[in-house]
This record gives sequence, C-alpha cells and structure tokens, in this order.
Amino acid sequence: MRLVVQRVADAEVSVDGRTVGKIGPGMVVLAGVEVGDGQDQVEAAAAKLVGLRFFDDEQARMNLDVRQSGGAVLLVSQFTLAASTRKGRRPSFDRAASPEVAEPLLETLRLRLEAAGVQVECGRFGERMRVDLVNDGPVTFVLDF
Repeated sequence: MRLVVQRVADAEVSVDGRTVGKIGPGMVVLAGVEVGDGQDQVEAAAAKLVGLRFFDDEQARMNLDVRQSGGAVLLVSQFTLAASTRKGRRPSFDRAASPEVAEPLLETLRLRLEAAGVQVECGRFGERMRVDLVNDGPVTFVLDF
C-alpha cells in the first residue's frame, strides 16, 4: 500500500462537478492498494495516519497528530500510485490490486480511522475525481506499507 499524505488548509473532492467530500484543516490521503496488500497493511497505515505528528503546535513545530490538531482526513483512492514507470513511456499498472481487493481494504482503512476518532471524508472509488486542495507548508509524505 502506498499513501501520499499532504497537510492541507482545506480540500475537497468532486465527481461530475458535485462535491462528494470536503474538509477544512487536516490531511489529504491519496491511497494506492497494491497486489498482495491485506489487513496488515491497512492496520499499519491506519496507525501511522492517526499517530503521524505533522501538524504544528503553538511553537510552529510538527508535534501534533490529526486528532490533537482537530483536523480531518480526506481519503481518496488512487490506483496510479501502484504504477511502474521503469520501462518505456507508458505506465504499467500490474502492481495495482484489483477493484475487488482494493475497495474493501480502503473501506476498512476509513473505518479504522473513524474508530480512532478521526473525521473522514472520502472520494468515490473507481470514479474520475477532481481533488482541489491547499497544501499547508507545503508538507507532503510518501508512506509505503
């Protein structure tokens, strides 16, 4: 599982011009599920996202996690994160998990985050989405599980 995590001032995701998820301060999580991923990767990803201290405290140091900062998560499926661009000019998506595997794992990730007390908004799995965000910092991390 590969995640691109961005600290944001605000963000929203829309499908066909309609907003389907919107947050204020928090993090956008672009999530790519790869062949072989399962519950272990979901549990590790959820724990990391909940505990990742990359929000500023009163001294402008990255000391707060998403719950401590009062932030939310915008979770967006992005299978292209599993792409290989090593050969040729056209990306290969052989490493991307099938929708039948990926969608339930991302749903479980959402549920784990919510169970930990995090407000979560989501994109729509398998849809063409537009993600608008204001990166705060900018702060961006790539996490592999």
